[in-house]
Amino acid sequence: MKKYLVFVIVLALGFSAVAQKKEIKTAGKELDKENYEKAGAALDAAEGLLDSMDEKYKSQYYLYRSMYYLNNGEPDFGTVKKSIEALKLATAPSQSEGVRNQKQSLKVHLVNKASSLLQSDDYVASSDYFESAYKLVPNDTIYLFYAASTAVNAKLYDRSLVMYEELRSLGYTGIETNYLATNVETQVEEQFGSEMLRDLSLKAKTHINPKVETTKSKFPEIIKNIALIYVQNGENEKALQAMAVARAEAPEDLNLLLTEANVYYSMGNNEKFKELLEIAIQKDPKNPELQYNLGVISTDTNDFEGAKKYYLRAIELKSDYINAYINLAALILGQEESILDEMNQLGSSAADDRKYDELKEKRNQLYLDAIPYLESAYGIDPNNYQASKTLANIYSAVGDTDKYKEFKAISDALEPK
Repeated sequence: MKKYLVFVIVLALGFSAVAQKKEIKTAGKELDKENYEKAGAALDAAEGLLDSMDEKYKSQYYLYRSMYYLNNGEPDFGTVKKSIEALKLATAPSQSEGVRNQKQSLKVHLVNKASSLLQSDDYVASSDYFESAYKLVPNDTIYLFYAASTAVNAKLYDRSLVMYEELRSLGYTGIETNYLATNVETQVEEQFGSEMLRDLSLKAKTHINPKVETTKSKFPEIIKNIALIYVQNGENEKALQAMAVARAEAPEDLNLLLTEANVYYSMGNNEKFKELLEIAIQKDPKNPELQYNLGVISTDTNDFEGAKKYYLRAIELKSDYINAYINLAALILGQEESILDEMNQLGSSAADDRKYDELKEKRNQLYLDAIPYLESAYGIDPNNYQASKTLANIYSAVGDTDKYKEFKAISDALEPK
């Protein structure tokens, strides 16, 4: 009797193994043929046998289940997560190549989906997909950076802060080396995935003028965002501590210096902002952006001569710096208000009349001083409505009818609808 029972048990186990193998093989074949309905049915049948499966078939089942979740229609985020979780259970050495290929397929799907969601301004979902890509392939730290950045765009500051802090702890810089060469036929500079691929194209004479470029470090941006999130949360001391640590690591890094300046500006500390910008100018005296920003902050602190000096220096360094021209004109015209206040306070005596004429002439000179800068701005950008509108008003005020009509017609045509 005992022998009979043993025989029955062994026979049952044999049928179970055959069934397991059959369903798993069927699932694999149907997946290859992209027949996902039949593949799903085979996997469902195999699922009931999981408890008795050996590790090889169980691992194969989870690999196929991961493939099924990813490829059956257009998977939503929850389904993709199921695919990732299933893949984690495919651990048999015999499935290593299949697991590697499936992991690559998942990464491509996650990154492509994240990118498409970013294009449609769905920052929350985009951040989720980028973060999942990073967790799937932790060596690709760039996806954690993208996840943090898109979380900022979604105004999920606490979430992005956690990711930025992780990037900082990893020492992530995002610096990349790009290999470039010019296509002989199109004369367009192209980027190659590696130095070897670029050099093969050079040998084939399809490309010329090889170049190597190194991208800027993303570390200052990470520190800036960490600090600005702390400022946003009202934690100014933590913001400054983050900057202090970063500056101690790279005291000569101009971008970090500017980041610290921006943190002080966000905190409303204009004096410290200006101080740090002046240090930055000593390090990079030919940077027009620095001169321009000092012009802005000098304007905010009513330092007319200082603002004018910085704007003119910005224009000297960058002759088509349209915002510097416009701000310089606005700086000059901003003095009109105090002149008008003084004119309105005058009485009707002969002395007051003479004073009124003097002030009127002074105001007229302001208009004349502003005209060259506005015309320069308009010359750089003929579609600039604000420049043309202001010029029309000024020419009307100084009595230049022809110029007034010219710029009135231009501004009318450019006026936003």
